Amino acid sequence: MQQVTSMLSALVAAGFLPVALAAPTPIPQMSYGENAGAVGGVSPPITTITATPTSYSFYGPSGLLGEAATPSPISGGDSAIVSNAPLVNGQEADGKLGLYLNFNSVENPQPIRGEGGQTAPGPRTYEYEKLNPDLFAPPETDSGSVPQAQWPLGLSHNRFGVGKQSGWARQQNTGQLPSATEMAGVDMRLAPHAYRELHWHTANEWSLVLKGCARLSAVDDNGQTFLDDICAGDVWFFPAGVPHSIQALDEGCEFLLIFDQGDFSEDGTFLVTEMFLRNPKSVLSKNLQVPISAFDKLPTDQLYIFNGTPAPANISEQNITSSAGELPINESYTYHWSQQQPQYMPGGSVKIIDTTTFPIAKDFSAALVTLQPGAMREIHWHLTSDEWNYFLQGSARITVYLAPTSARTFDYTAGDVGYIPASNSHYIENTGTEDVIFLEVLQQAKFTDISVAQWLALTPRQVVQDTLRLEKGVLDGLPREKTYLKPGNRNLTALAGDPNGTAAYEPSN
Repeated sequence: MQQVTSMLSALVAAGFLPVALAAPTPIPQMSYGENAGAVGGVSPPITTITATPTSYSFYGPSGLLGEAATPSPISGGDSAIVSNAPLVNGQEADGKLGLYLNFNSVENPQPIRGEGGQTAPGPRTYEYEKLNPDLFAPPETDSGSVPQAQWPLGLSHNRFGVGKQSGWARQQNTGQLPSATEMAGVDMRLAPHAYRELHWHTANEWSLVLKGCARLSAVDDNGQTFLDDICAGDVWFFPAGVPHSIQALDEGCEFLLIFDQGDFSEDGTFLVTEMFLRNPKSVLSKNLQVPISAFDKLPTDQLYIFNGTPAPANISEQNITSSAGELPINESYTYHWSQQQPQYMPGGSVKIIDTTTFPIAKDFSAALVTLQPGAMREIHWHLTSDEWNYFLQGSARITVYLAPTSARTFDYTAGDVGYIPASNSHYIENTGTEDVIFLEVLQQAKFTDISVAQWLALTPRQVVQDTLRLEKGVLDGLPREKTYLKPGNRNLTALAGDPNGTAAYEPSN
């Protein structure tokens, strides 16, 4: 490119080309789909001037106040009418059906559902609306106000490590998602051999490895040591206050961290470098019984995430113990969850981890769920714990019901966090054409929930019939055991053609 520019400049200087061709054409901004033309009384592109006027004002005359100004036209003026705006499949169906609307099939989606809504002629970015169709054109069953239950980690600030491409971390806490008062999340990436430096927290830390492998080390308050290598799909748990380190192995790693404090900040972590920098060297000398010169090479700032030397392939080479020995296996800080086979069921698969198999994580339990297209995690709620979700792949939606009359539907894609307070009923439905994979994390020793289908199945028939007016045949078909998942039609708008039929859960003929 530099050679081309130099050649063009030479030709211009010789008079063979006009000046306009001397520089390459600027690369246009990336387009995410947005409104164009006049808006807000401005008609772009505006006039370009090259010199600042000698006399100017940013204000208008007083003659523009109220009735003193020229009257605005009743008709024939600026128009807010949107002509020939195509609607997507299911958009004209009964709003109470709440069909999922795939706005990706049109360039300029419109906030219309059933008989509700109207076209949108004003400022918009279409990609936001395509990612969040249930917010843009909500089901008619949505009602009232529900706290925000979705946060894309792609909108979180990414903090880089020190040194050359050592890694990064981004987080979600109450600063991003105010309703998430009990849990916070961090997505962290370490380059091959990079460290998350020696540190500890005031919160308990539960983690799922997303990609790659890492070596963990820790020492508890009894002087017992812990050392283990884990890979994608495995989990770890470090109790509050236990100092530990994380080093990526040869292929690097990325992992998800969940903390049991909603206002937790990764930037507030206790760091060994900072501890050494914030204590007098005389105290450090006395404490470690070494000369002052031993601290000549201390880092001058925190290391946070930094590049390191490769860990030895033989992990036993790093195993150091005191008389207290190693941490007992039943108190292990890791569980190799990747080696646990999921339970396959109609609609997808589920596997659960809690104190049944991972006793050290006393107040954490989790389910890793895969939903096939059209399937859903059944309507449920949790008795005492909020639910923190993370979407690893695919797309889904959740309707959160909040007592007594509020409900709102949120859409999720990979990298999004979901948060549902305890006792709020909700489901998770796959809205895509591929499997959706998500993590459910609870703050309780056992992974449990209330299944709506099971609750109705086990409640006296008369009570349910008098309340919901459901036919006896409907109640007789309800499962008395939890199914967790419900299979469904991959065509999420099939009900539009038969609103009173079974197309939600039975494939179309």
